[in-house]
Amino acid sequence: MALHFDEAEFATRRRRLDAALEAAGLDGLLMFSQESMYWLTGYDTFGFCFFQCLYVDTDGTTALLTRSADLRQAQHTSNIADIRIWTDADGATPAGQLKDMLAALGARGKRLGVEYESHGLVAANGRAVDAALDGVCTLEDASRLVTRLRAVKSPAEIAYVRKAAELGDAAYDAALTEIAPGADEGAVLAAMQGAVFAGGGDYPANEFIIGSGADALLCRYKAGRRTLDRQDQITLEWAGVYRHYHAALMRTVCIGAASDRHVALHAAALDALREVEATIAPGRTAGEVFDAHARVMDAHGLEQHRLAACGYSLGAKFTPSWMDWPMFYAGNPWVLEQGMVMFAHMIIMDSDTGIAMCLGRTSLVTESGGEPLSKASLDLIVK
Repeated sequence: MALHFDEAEFATRRRRLDAALEAAGLDGLLMFSQESMYWLTGYDTFGFCFFQCLYVDTDGTTALLTRSADLRQAQHTSNIADIRIWTDADGATPAGQLKDMLAALGARGKRLGVEYESHGLVAANGRAVDAALDGVCTLEDASRLVTRLRAVKSPAEIAYVRKAAELGDAAYDAALTEIAPGADEGAVLAAMQGAVFAGGGDYPANEFIIGSGADALLCRYKAGRRTLDRQDQITLEWAGVYRHYHAALMRTVCIGAASDRHVALHAAALDALREVEATIAPGRTAGEVFDAHARVMDAHGLEQHRLAACGYSLGAKFTPSWMDWPMFYAGNPWVLEQGMVMFAHMIIMDSDTGIAMCLGRTSLVTESGGEPLSKASLDLIVK
């Protein structure tokens, strides 16, 4: 089996899950989140775009219902012994076969949590599951139960995050080698992703974000490439990825020369990042971290140019997004704990002047506070 953790690590995770289920008054959990399955068993696939469910019970039961295409994937990448295949044919009703599996496993009448908030359970399948299990089991939304467990990383996971951070720095170095007047955005992307792959890393859970010129003010990837002008700006948001664990970074690089506005916005972003990183510590809330960001940005007169969130948790994530909970936004009461991995991004998009400035990196929450994992310079770079 291609497992990335040892048996002791997985056993500890199962004990933590069982304790959380018992504390929530649940007999078991219907997992639809690929992140949850990977965390608990090592199961590694993008087959969650189809119906699949991992059932775990506090009595020790573990059973996966999936498609035939993922049978060998589950056998090779996970420690799941009981793997069942739903009929992949016209008119197939996997939710009904899930009901049959649960009945065979003695789950009738039990109180089960369901990961409704998951890319692995589209609305149509969620309705089908509710209908199939009506009167069979009592279902309760437990979408954040494993998410909270995953948020605090073990030493073995932190080792992977540190490796991801090294790969993220390598990708930035590769980008800076390519960025110059006349450079093609595609060459920059190729160099960045190539550096991650060459270092033994993986695909990211979402596309690297790249935008130059007016597109430097965008926070999402879009199709299409352009060539950098003699004087230009390019915004990059990317992640080093290792064993699906992410360490994200963000930068705006100037080409040719940095305008006075670029310099001023970089100073504000750096001030805000420093204040945010000083607030990332055990016992502080995610809302307090956002407040630090907003306080500094607003003091620089940038309230209308900043975002309503300034970062989020990272870990082992699958498409379509590497973003995880909790997020830094106003009033979020989620308390940070030692072992969490948090990405802080200072995003300034000045649509009035067409100037962008972004600065971000990932930190590990340690006993003494936040530890930035990237060794890359925070200086404003002009190429």
